[in-house]
Amino acid sequence: MVALSPRTTTAWIVDRPAPAAAGPLRLVERPLAAPGPHELLVGVGACGVCRTDLHLAEGDLAPHLPHCTPGHEIVGRVLEAGPEAADFDPGTRVGAAWLAGTCGECRHCAAGRENLCPHSRYTGWDVHGGYAEHVVVDARYAYRLPEGPPDEELAPLLCAGIIGYRALQRAELPAGGTLGVYGFGASAHLTAQLAVAWGATVHVFTRSERARRLALELGAAYAGDVTAAPPAPLDAAILFAPSGDLVPLALEALDRGGTLAVAGIHLTAVPPLDYGRHLFQERGLRSVTANTRADGRAYLAETARHRPVVHVRGYPLSRADVALADLAAGRVTGAAVLTVGREPAG
Repeated sequence: MVALSPRTTTAWIVDRPAPAAAGPLRLVERPLAAPGPHELLVGVGACGVCRTDLHLAEGDLAPHLPHCTPGHEIVGRVLEAGPEAADFDPGTRVGAAWLAGTCGECRHCAAGRENLCPHSRYTGWDVHGGYAEHVVVDARYAYRLPEGPPDEELAPLLCAGIIGYRALQRAELPAGGTLGVYGFGASAHLTAQLAVAWGATVHVFTRSERARRLALELGAAYAGDVTAAPPAPLDAAILFAPSGDLVPLALEALDRGGTLAVAGIHLTAVPPLDYGRHLFQERGLRSVTANTRADGRAYLAETARHRPVVHVRGYPLSRADVALADLAAGRVTGAAVLTVGREPAG
């Protein structure tokens, strides 16, 4: 193992949770721990800017780690590997996602539902994330990534893509069915493409005219305002927008037996539901909680078969605070991605 010197990294931290426009992030030089037995020291090439990062920075999610570095859509290369992770050679291209660790022993882990582990840990919340030049990750929760696609295109797959894939599973979209997508940011624009590749008809509902145009370019059959009625009843729907006010609208748009999956980690208050209008005739409402590593592997395999168009707005690492503020203000169409050590491609 070759030591790096000095053992510090330039990184953003959540200084004090506050609205993104007020600057909750601060750029610091942070000590960098050597990788433990099962860990990898990774030089970051790109890191996606996820709405979960925004929830953490603005205080919607209570901090777990003081002065935590956000970011959990990390693409980079291995610089050092601990003795129990020696199968990751230096230079190996890897990704780190939201799920950073689980106990491996509870009934949920034993049942293959490690996303529900009560002792689970998360990248950029419980351990430092990828808004940095370097990051230490657990090799058992890292993904080997293919050569070829740019770092900026791979980064959003590691959360936006994976969580959208799990949301599709939770929504139980039937083969050839009609899917409603509410909100059209980073995760939605990847998920919609996967549903189209699977043969679904996709209807998109979003306030953003730019996002509606992008949805149609990516294969959606319809794109309208978030409050619009769908052209046809929906067999399944996914709510990506963090607005509880949309839950009744989406449920009412479902056909008999349809399911709405709520994909976000944070949601504003849901208004009272009317049983007859919103839930009767076996309409279902489900939450989505993180993902399993099996979800990640399955989704990345899907992207090898059906390579998505990843609509990226790039920012250098030095402008992570601007990227977060742009996301909060609705100025990002597709995915915002930080690049490290070079100018962004998108």
